[in-house]
Amino acid sequence: MEWSDQAIVLSARKHGETSAIVTLMTNTYGVHAGLVRGGAGKRKRGDLQPGNRVEAHWRGRLAEHLGSYVCEVHEAHAALLMDEPDALACLSAALATCESALPEREPHPSIFAGLGILLASLEGEDWPSVYVKWELGLLGELGFGLDFSCCASTGVTENLIYVSPKSGRAVSAEAGKIYKNKMLKLPPFLLREGVSGEPGEIVDGLVLTGYFLERHVFGHLRSKSLPAARHRLLERLRRNI
Repeated sequence: MEWSDQAIVLSARKHGETSAIVTLMTNTYGVHAGLVRGGAGKRKRGDLQPGNRVEAHWRGRLAEHLGSYVCEVHEAHAALLMDEPDALACLSAALATCESALPEREPHPSIFAGLGILLASLEGEDWPSVYVKWELGLLGELGFGLDFSCCASTGVTENLIYVSPKSGRAVSAEAGKIYKNKMLKLPPFLLREGVSGEPGEIVDGLVLTGYFLERHVFGHLRSKSLPAARHRLLERLRRNI
C-alpha cells in the first residue's frame, strides 16, 4: 500500500535512536501519522519542523499499519516566524488544534486548504482574523457550524451582537438585552467577508470559537479541553488589548 500527497507537518516525536513519528495533515487522507527513518537526525530534523509544507510519500504493508514516510520540503513556514513570537504562537495553536480535533485518516480537504491559507497569512498582519475564521470553518466542517445569518429570536438581520451559547445562532442587541450576561459576544468582523478585527474583537472571536470547540469537540475527547498551545495564544492576544 502506498500513496503520495501534499501535506503540512503537525508534529514530530522522536522514536528510538534516530527515527521520528511524524503526524501530517494531508490534503486527501486527513491527519495521518507515519515513521520517518532518520527523522530525529540533524539532516532531516529541520525538514520535519511543525508547519512545514511537504510532499509526502507513505508506504505500508497494510492500509491500517503505521507505515513509513519520505517527505520533501516545499515551504518551511516555521523558520520564517522565529522572530515573530505571536505568529509562532498562532502556528502552534492551529497545528495542535488540528491534530487534536480531527479523527485520524478521515479526509478533510477544506480544513487542509484553510490551514494553508492561514500559514500563508502568518507573514502579514491579518493572521489573527484569519485564525478565528479558520476555527469557525473547523467547527462547520465537523458539523457544528455557527449561524450568524439572522437573529435566532426575531429573525432580524441587523444589530447582531450576541451568540446564543445553546444554539450557536446570532442574537440581536434588543432580543438579547435581558440575557446579555449569559450571551457570547459576536465580533462585527465575523459578519463581513474580507474584514479584519480589532484586538478586542479577535479575543472575543477566540472566546466564541473556543467555547463551541470545547463543548462540541474537545468535551468528547480524552483531553476535555482545548490544547495548551491554543490557551497560550488567547492569553498572548489578551495582553495586546
